[in-house]
Amino acid sequence: MDATRLLDRFAPLLAPAGAAWAGLMRLRENAYAAGVFERVRLPGAVVSVGNVAMGGTGKTPVALWLCRAALAAGLPPCVLTRGYRARPPRLPWRVGPDDDPAVCGDEPLLLKRSCPEAEVIVDPVRRRGGQWAAQTLRPGLFVLDDGYQHLALARDLDLCLLRTADLGAAWGRAFPAGYWREGEAALQRAHAFLVKTPDGNLRSLNAPAKERLQGLERPVFAFSLAASRLRALDSDAPLADLGREPYVLACGVAHPGQVARTAAQFFGYPPEEVLVFPDHHAFDADDLRSLRARAANAGTGHVVITAKDAVKIDASLLPGGLVLEVEPRFGEALSCAQDFSGFVAARLLAPAHAAANQTHKE
Repeated sequence: MDATRLLDRFAPLLAPAGAAWAGLMRLRENAYAAGVFERVRLPGAVVSVGNVAMGGTGKTPVALWLCRAALAAGLPPCVLTRGYRARPPRLPWRVGPDDDPAVCGDEPLLLKRSCPEAEVIVDPVRRRGGQWAAQTLRPGLFVLDDGYQHLALARDLDLCLLRTADLGAAWGRAFPAGYWREGEAALQRAHAFLVKTPDGNLRSLNAPAKERLQGLERPVFAFSLAASRLRALDSDAPLADLGREPYVLACGVAHPGQVARTAAQFFGYPPEEVLVFPDHHAFDADDLRSLRARAANAGTGHVVITAKDAVKIDASLLPGGLVLEVEPRFGEALSCAQDFSGFVAARLLAPAHAAANQTHKE
């Protein structure tokens, strides 16, 4: 029995514990709102990208999209991240493109390599990292990665990402009775919701899910994660496709099934085999030797990996390795006349640009 089914089975017994946890998180939120706990405001616009559920909802691709949107608007971005499993020699840690992923974390390194113009600062105490960045780097926009529960930093735009499962049976089920980090009341903090769907629209959702979205009384934007390009592991040059040749897929991410669907859509046919590793897995030489052997058994030399996994893999140990990169594609909007790009421009980037210009004049 997998973890999800096991949790569903015992959820009624764990419901009181889940309600208690949600209550504690609500008290914490109220303490910040009342000024009992200090909330720091950085000298610059801050957008938070986070979620209420544990697991992957596409936060890193959305954070990367925001960095590129900020650059296009003339605002140098800075990502503030705790750096899951990172072990930097000092804090805050300014991520460089040649960092060891064991030092800075795989997702911070992916962000830095995917958008070299953005600063990426690792520090579990993100207000400390933000204050250091404000004094040292003077960015035009701060992107708070996985920041929905990080209430010590004030933000100008709070984006809460949801999965379609969050709108169904998982709705409001706080840990340990479910996968939510907080209770349903926490959704009121959000300024807008991004719902990850298979095709970037909301038409596939059932009636109860749509009612819950409408009940949120906030702008809602659907998005999907789509393959943006294929490249060799040892090169940045894009590749068209595999010419219908077979491939195996290896991934150490939260939702390997989603990666497999994305790969099948991109290539037009599924992988011969999907090799699943734990999320944030650190690939060693034995892992890569096994990947090559499994690919050979499947009659191919093509091993396709995710961009998040690619930053942890030595290309010389996986010859013929291919990287499938993804990006968010924003689609249908609910309770908002603008698409997501227009919403971000009006709600975040334009005010941030005006504030930055005013600061320069002073």
